[in-house]
Amino acid sequence: MHSLKVELGDRSYPILIEPGLLDKIGELCRLYRIGARFVMITNPQVDSRYGDQVAAGFAKARLPLHRITVPEGERHKSLESLDLIIGEMLQLNCDRQTVVLALGGGVIGDLAGFAAAAFMRGVPFIQVPTTLLSQIDASVGGKVAVNHRLGKNMIGAFHQPRMVIIDPKSLFTLPPREVICGLAEMVKHAFIRDAVYLDTIERSLDNIIALEPETLSAAILRSCEIKAGIVSQDERESGVRSLLNFGHTIGHALEAVCGYETLRHGEAVLLGMLAEAYISMKTQRLVESDFRRVENFLRRIPLKTQIARISMEELERFMTRDKKGMDGAVRLVLLRSIGEAELSSDWQPGWLHEAIGYAVDAFQNARS
Repeated sequence: MHSLKVELGDRSYPILIEPGLLDKIGELCRLYRIGARFVMITNPQVDSRYGDQVAAGFAKARLPLHRITVPEGERHKSLESLDLIIGEMLQLNCDRQTVVLALGGGVIGDLAGFAAAAFMRGVPFIQVPTTLLSQIDASVGGKVAVNHRLGKNMIGAFHQPRMVIIDPKSLFTLPPREVICGLAEMVKHAFIRDAVYLDTIERSLDNIIALEPETLSAAILRSCEIKAGIVSQDERESGVRSLLNFGHTIGHALEAVCGYETLRHGEAVLLGMLAEAYISMKTQRLVESDFRRVENFLRRIPLKTQIARISMEELERFMTRDKKGMDGAVRLVLLRSIGEAELSSDWQPGWLHEAIGYAVDAFQNARS
């Protein structure tokens, strides 16, 4: 088993990575002395695949587990779903010692984590991510939230899990589109922090997309190491953690403009990374040869979604609400080189339309 720790003093927690861990969650909760009563938050699709498997492990460990399901999809990461979860927890007579277990992708992790943060002012929770995106990024770091119609993740908290349990076998049933979404966050880690990691991803891209077990497990571990290291330095995003938002300021706005369901999070981040790399070059931070490397690599990723006409005025409105903004200025994560980035508002707004058009055209041309 691979094990690493997010170092946050008395709130430190382990990340455990091993094929087959879904069968052992109850056993691990006993081993790490995490709670005596559990509520599992998931969606019907994940529940039908893994719910009974997880429940059997809790029964074997003689730990009570209740299930709460919420509808699938980003549009259900909402206050309405939060109300549903908390209402069911109250009906179950949950208390402050009840542990919330998030079984699913990033939507479930964010929603269940925020429910844990809000219920009785905070109860423990465990992340059990089942998508590539959530395993390498969303489940680590304690950011939990729901969306508002005026912006993504605008209602939330920092609430660290007690444990993150990653079973790479859960990825083998993922549709290709979800694999690409996870790959986007993997590549992001390399772009902002580790040029050698990018070399590895470039060489093994086809194996990662094909979910080759050994390659995949190594990549999950390295991405978790990068994310854990950054979170340990800056839990509440007052400094270096903001770099994890490379591609996200534009990406989140694209998601919102496209209505969340049309464009998945990882797909929007791919477009956002290319657009923000383009602006990095325009500001003369990123040399053209590095930009071409970013572009050529991203164009190898088979992004299948169709991008409709985008309202730049609406996009800019969403960007002005971005949480990294300061004094009314939109700040972007811009690359200085492969593996090094910075947060800056030093860019010309006129470049935004140009950069997004370039990114959309690049991916459309890559498909044709």
